[in-house]
Amino acid sequence: MEKTAKPMYGGQAVIEGVMFAGKTHSVTAVRRKDHTIEYFRLPRQANPTLAFLKKIPFVRGIVAIIEASANGAKHLQFAGERYDLDPGEEEALQTAKADSSKLSLVLGVTVVGVLSFLFAKTIFTLVPVFLAACFKPLFPGKMAQILIEGAFKLALLLAYIYFISMTPLIKRVFQYHGAEHKVINAYEAGLPLTVENVQRSSRLHYRCGSSFILFTVIVGIFVYMFVPTDPLWLRVVNRIALIPVVLGVSFEVLQFTNKLRDIPVLRWLGYPGLWLQLLTTKEPTDDQVEVAIASFQELLRLEENIEMETKAVQ
Repeated sequence: MEKTAKPMYGGQAVIEGVMFAGKTHSVTAVRRKDHTIEYFRLPRQANPTLAFLKKIPFVRGIVAIIEASANGAKHLQFAGERYDLDPGEEEALQTAKADSSKLSLVLGVTVVGVLSFLFAKTIFTLVPVFLAACFKPLFPGKMAQILIEGAFKLALLLAYIYFISMTPLIKRVFQYHGAEHKVINAYEAGLPLTVENVQRSSRLHYRCGSSFILFTVIVGIFVYMFVPTDPLWLRVVNRIALIPVVLGVSFEVLQFTNKLRDIPVLRWLGYPGLWLQLLTTKEPTDDQVEVAIASFQELLRLEENIEMETKAVQ
């Protein structure tokens, strides 16, 4: 079936569910312990400053990442609290929330989500620096050090993903990640969102955050060529300072490869990210696909209602 131009939607796998985000809302659907599906609907607040920044190349990627981390943390919290909750335990959950620490109230889930992302990115950036420095007696050249640093970063990333994917919980999250991609691929192909159609769609997608993470490794190698690697303290400082640059450029590369995915000769530029998704996604079950479809259809319903209300006002 010929593909038609459609709005671009993003998504995220959560514990026993899937989140999808659109222009006006983000929605998470999770499979509860009693096999029912519960929804978390989060309206997107209009922010003129953020809207302006999202139009600036290389800056828009950083804004999008921070916003996604902040909103994603709220959906992850919802899924973590609700998926294994028995039908009669809602009152106990509300009491536990009321007794939560002042630290949680002050920081909030949004800030914690952003800080968690920045902390993880800093760790994955700096550990390869020190590992590469250990091999400096054998590979003293600047180019050799940058390449070794990139190799360690890639090895660390792959090892981390591989080992966490062996745990039952993360394996199921990766299955929901695959279900998320399948729904988006079926939707973008213009297929009716049935379990059968979605299951026949690919679990890999060019706009995936997994691809973005891999691109940060590749882009970092090129960016680091323009700054010194000695002494070590300066190398550490410029790696931290260049995190926004690497993120911003990587986001543009991700968007660029997505635009080229239908061009036979150039679509291979996005293949490294797709190969990484072979680790970060797993084939979902029909039940998991049902949850992903329910989440996406609820998002479409909310956005359609907003569009109808806007037209009625005009």
